[in-house]
Amino acid sequence: MPPRQPGLVSVVLVNFRGTDDTLEAIKHLGLLDWPADRLEIVVVENASGDDSAARIRAGAPHVKLVESKSNLGFAGGCNLGVKASTGEYIALLNNDAKPDAGWVRAAVDRFAESPSVGAVASRVLDWDGKLVDYIGSAMTWFGQGYKPLTAQPVPNQPDRVHDVLFGTGSAMFVRRDVYDALGGFDERYFMFFEDVDLGWRLNLAGYRFVYEPASLAYHKHHASMSAFGSFKESYLLERNALFTQYKNLGDEALAEALPATLALGIRRAVARGELDSTAFDLRKGADDGPTMEVSKQTIAGVFAIDQFVEQLPSLQKSRAEIQASRVVSDNRLWTLFGDTDAPSFQNDHYLEGYDNLVNAFAVTQPPQVNRVLIITGDPLGAKMAGPAIRAWNMAEALAKDNLVTLVTLAGAEDLSAPFAIAHVRPGDDRAMKKLERESDVIVFQGLAMALFESLRKSDKIIVADIYDPMHLEQLEQGREQGAVQWEKQVGDATEVLNEQLLRGDFFLCASERQRHFYLGQLAALGRINPANYADDPDLTKLISVVPFGLNPEFPAQTKPVLKGVLPGIGADDKLLLWSGGLYNWFDPKTLIRAVARLSETHDNVRLFFQGTKHPHPGVPEMGIVAESRALAKELGVLDSAVFFNDSWVDYAERHNYLGEADAGVSTHYDHVETTFSFRTRILDYLWASLPMVVTEGDHFAELIAAEKLGVVVPPTDEIALADALEKVLFDEKFAASTRRNISRVRKQYEWQSVLAPLVDFVAAPSHAADLVASGAVRASSGAAERRVAPRTRKHGLRHDVSLFVHYMRTGGPQVVAKKVKSRLGRRFK
Repeated sequence: MPPRQPGLVSVVLVNFRGTDDTLEAIKHLGLLDWPADRLEIVVVENASGDDSAARIRAGAPHVKLVESKSNLGFAGGCNLGVKASTGEYIALLNNDAKPDAGWVRAAVDRFAESPSVGAVASRVLDWDGKLVDYIGSAMTWFGQGYKPLTAQPVPNQPDRVHDVLFGTGSAMFVRRDVYDALGGFDERYFMFFEDVDLGWRLNLAGYRFVYEPASLAYHKHHASMSAFGSFKESYLLERNALFTQYKNLGDEALAEALPATLALGIRRAVARGELDSTAFDLRKGADDGPTMEVSKQTIAGVFAIDQFVEQLPSLQKSRAEIQASRVVSDNRLWTLFGDTDAPSFQNDHYLEGYDNLVNAFAVTQPPQVNRVLIITGDPLGAKMAGPAIRAWNMAEALAKDNLVTLVTLAGAEDLSAPFAIAHVRPGDDRAMKKLERESDVIVFQGLAMALFESLRKSDKIIVADIYDPMHLEQLEQGREQGAVQWEKQVGDATEVLNEQLLRGDFFLCASERQRHFYLGQLAALGRINPANYADDPDLTKLISVVPFGLNPEFPAQTKPVLKGVLPGIGADDKLLLWSGGLYNWFDPKTLIRAVARLSETHDNVRLFFQGTKHPHPGVPEMGIVAESRALAKELGVLDSAVFFNDSWVDYAERHNYLGEADAGVSTHYDHVETTFSFRTRILDYLWASLPMVVTEGDHFAELIAAEKLGVVVPPTDEIALADALEKVLFDEKFAASTRRNISRVRKQYEWQSVLAPLVDFVAAPSHAADLVASGAVRASSGAAERRVAPRTRKHGLRHDVSLFVHYMRTGGPQVVAKKVKSRLGRRFK
């Protein structure tokens, strides 16, 4: 297998008797806004039986040509091309398609947004750019994927980035490691729906398939099956839809859908052949002969079901593997299916049977899924501080099984996510009330309950994230404000927390230390009582430890940021990193003095403070920042041994800073805030496997000392701190030992592990027992309370009206006019 090349994009094209198109596609690939040395073109000559290979070799000698001995179909041809490729990203392009200049760059930029983006679906138009080929995906309840608005005029309104169930094989991208992990396309399909199946499996595995409209391609859309008979296309579509549904639906959903799917397949076959299925009724006196003439369109449906039966042993094995490794629920993926109630064939006999089946089996009813509202006071964007990062990861984890909306009170950039994002300004209770009304569970942090009456009066299940003991922070943060203001700030914060502790159904804290502290506060408020204790004697159903987390993989550096880049920091210098913000409750001054002392014997030691200006515009620069700069200048080490970032490092860029560091540092004073704090910057150091030097007294200091992850020093001890810095920077044997220990310890802090108590609670949410017993709230269990209205007949005038609204919203008057004309044509033929 060829070695992988990071940053390289491998474009795979499959040629079967279409060499002119293939050469034209290769020509357009040469016009991309993408470096030629980061592009690999692989062409699979799929046994055309003509001079295609020779022509491609002559016309495009720079491409990697792979010759297949037999026609492997689109699925097998793509897999063969991917096997021969070396890129980090796989780009699949039909040989009769042409990419826009920005096709690759837009997709790679979307991949850079998050490692959870496993694939990118391109926007695909017809060759002239006037009609839609692909601008999103949908799935019928009977397993047939489809592309809404295909062959309709391009909608007037701008396209938006959003998650989809699948992309179109004519133009899409997949991370190479994800493609390999999924086993690529299922070659049993040969052609049709292999892209639907891959996308479904990718989503089930927990990756996102993101539609990126800026990644644009154009497709000629040849009718490649017309020469072989349309009945063969029907056969492949019917068979492959059964394969797809059987492999990917969970047990409960499959048990409901498969009988109706098989029955509908037969109904569709009978309708396509315009047969009378009552012909064998004894009362009809039909021809008693042993044979009858039947359309191949009818036989195609029967053969498809028979081949499904034939392939069941291998499909069973695939299904077992897919279901065992899935991490996303059917209920959650239903939101990516779009309009599942789409008959896909227009015939009165068929539609009557379709209605009978969907009413008998209820296969079009949306599943019950909890609607979760998560609220953060911080902005969402490239620069995110701890609260926003925490809320974002909660939303990602909960979105695998629930419908999630993440609300920011401070603004959001244009981000793609597997959940909805909303911005509600503080005080806009009308907007918050609408979101509250549409939710089953509300998770919030900070001041949200104090800012919105709708949350204070809500009868929904409330999860209060109190990992940040704000009243203890105010003891330090408000100290410089004067006695009156200081007392007010602490009092206000205490009142806000007490309000949350009195109303919450479930609480999240960051450590066992915090949990013990909050249990005392809850007891003082009367929340530790027989009702809550009766079935939960350890009270973990009332308050659980959900610390800050980290991603399982530390990414490779994408660009140099400090060493050899920032004036004063050389490529071989020893770099100490202060990750995160600089606040009054920290002690950077002792650290600066220690670095100045160490610099007298080691002139290559550098300290970088990563964040001074908080991304939230409402958080002012604290006095300690100016004091620290002044001290560094006074000691003669400012911009020579000690450096301050003037802003805040982008969330997606922080790994570049961590990756260049030799050690991580965090120093603080000895006070009560320290005792109950949870320094999230330490997780950055664990993530990057950085040896650490920290002040004793908090949760992480205990962990670092016990697990030998660095050195713990007393508060304000300049000499001990300088010695510790020297040890982690220059004792290579010690540093190597700490890194080995960190690789073992950090697994327990991965987001998937730390968020488990929250995920489990939301899976079966309920009000706190004492709130129900007191009558403060009515017993509720999230989505289980909601009733789904029975389906009404969708065909006829009522259905036409709903379709009119849908097409007007998505495509405008042009699309509506064309749809009406098409429908009238069918009715009056």
